[in-house]
Amino acid sequence: MRVIVTVTANPSLDRTVQVRKLVRGGLNRASSIRVDPGGKGINVARALAQHGVDVRAVVAAGGIEGQQLVALLAGLSIDVLRVPAVGPVRINMSVVEPDATVTKFNEPGALLDAGDARALCEAVLRSADGANWVVIAGSLPPGVSSAYYAGLIRMIGSLGVPVVVDTSGPALHEAVQARPALVKPNLRELEETVGHSITTIGGVVDAADEILELGADTVLASLGADGALLRGHDGCGYAEAPVTAQNAVGAGDALLAGYLSEGCGGLPALVTAVAWGAAAASLPGSAMPQPHDLRPDLVRVESRVPWDRRLHRDP
Repeated sequence: MRVIVTVTANPSLDRTVQVRKLVRGGLNRASSIRVDPGGKGINVARALAQHGVDVRAVVAAGGIEGQQLVALLAGLSIDVLRVPAVGPVRINMSVVEPDATVTKFNEPGALLDAGDARALCEAVLRSADGANWVVIAGSLPPGVSSAYYAGLIRMIGSLGVPVVVDTSGPALHEAVQARPALVKPNLRELEETVGHSITTIGGVVDAADEILELGADTVLASLGADGALLRGHDGCGYAEAPVTAQNAVGAGDALLAGYLSEGCGGLPALVTAVAWGAAAASLPGSAMPQPHDLRPDLVRVESRVPWDRRLHRDP
C-alpha cells in the first residue's frame, strides 16, 4: 500500500473573503466567506486524499485554532497526527476581487519552542518509516532554526525514504543541500535561491540547474499561468494548461500532489501535476480539486522547452 506523509510545521486556518470591490481605507463588505485548513503540507494531503491516496498529515497545532484545524480535517480520509504546540495556529486571510485579484494577509505563526520542535521531529520519523514519500512543505514558524528542515531531510533519508521539500528563503537553501529527492519551488522561490530575477522559461531551466548543483535530485517548478517545468539530471520537460483563475492560493500545492499521485514521475506525472494545479486555481478559496474537476486533456506538453518565452510573472 502506497502511503505519503506530509509535514506542516506552520499550519494555518485559511479564511477567504470575496468582495465586490476592495476599497483601501474604507468599509469592505464580504459577499462570501469560507474557511479551509491550510499550510502547504496540509493542502497536499487534502488534494491526495480526495483522489484516494493514503496520506498521513503530521502537524504542529496548538490552541483552540489547532482544534478547529483538526476538526476541519476530520472526515477527509486523512490520518492526522497532531503534535500539540504551545502557541495557537495562525490565521491567514485572502481577499478576492471579482477579477480574481487576491490580496493576502499571512500571519507569521506562533513560536515553536525547542520541545515542540523536537516532538514534531520525532513524530515525523515515526510516521515516515515505511512511507513512499515524505513531503516537508511550508514556512518554518518563529523560533525554529532555518536548518531544521535540512536536519529532518537527512534523518528521513537515513530511513531510505525519499523526501520532497517545498519552502522558501534560507530554509530552502539549506534544505536543498541536504539532498532531497524533489524540490518544488515557485518562481519567487527560484529567484530567492539563485539571487536574481527570472524572466523567461530558459531562465527557469538555468535556475533549476543551480538547485540541482546544490544537491537536489529533481526540480518541479510551478509557474502559475505559465504551467510547470520538470528538471532532472537526465532531462527536462515543460507543460501548461489554460486556467480560468478564481484564486490561485494552494494551486502549487495541488500541482505537487498531482505529481506525487502518479508515483513514477516523468512526463506523465508532469501532465497530471499541471492538470491538478490548473483545476485548483479555478476553484474558490484554497479548495483542492476532486477527480471531476480535472482536465488532463487540456494540458499541452512542449516537445522542446520554449527557452525564450517570457513569463507572466504570476506564479
